[in-house]
Order: sequence, then C-alpha cells, then structure tokens
Amino acid sequence: MAGGLPAVEARLRAMLTPYESRLEWATIYNLPTLRRRGAKAHDWFAFVKPAARHVSLFLLPVHTHPQLLLECSPALLERKNGASTFNFKTLPDDLAADVEALLARAYELYASAEG
Repeated sequence: MAGGLPAVEARLRAMLTPYESRLEWATIYNLPTLRRRGAKAHDWFAFVKPAARHVSLFLLPVHTHPQLLLECSPALLERKNGASTFNFKTLPDDLAADVEALLARAYELYASAEG
C-alpha cells in the first residue's frame, strides 16, 4: 500500500471526521479521543493509535455492544485484537468500507446511550 502505516493512520483518522461535529475531542492515554460532550474519561467513542508495526483503531462501543461484530466481515474480525481494538497494517478499500459501516453502527448505539 502506498504510504504504508502513515497512510493507514490518516485514513482511519479521516473516518472519524464525520463524527467530530456531534462529539468532542478530548484525550485518553495522551491520545486524541472522540467522546460525547462532557463525558467522563472512560466514556469515549473512538481513537486511533499508531504503533511500530500497525495502526490501531480503538472503538469502545464494540466492547459494550458486542452485537456490533455480527455484521462485520471475516477480514475485519481477523484484525480484532482485544475487547475494542482493531489492528491494521494495510487498509484496502473493501476493508475500509467495512470499518466505516462499523463506525456508523457503533455511533448510533453510542449516541442512543447518551443520557
């Protein structure tokens, strides 16, 4: 993939852009994190974390609502590592579309829990 891990990171961060107007940026673990306005520290939606050999997407609603995984492709599920983490070395278009669909489903549940 052209651009390697920096391109994967940029693409994952761009996927969070549609949610910026409805959520706020804060930090958790010193990383920029999207969360609902005024949320407590561990009530976050998503963040991207680069590492040496992959880029991780942390998506908390997957941990709290595991049914979100039922509509994920096997290719995306293979990248799941931990309760709410997906690791990517590359991000081809078909996998990116699956991530975007998962983000949309996760946001709907996250937003509906807003009290």
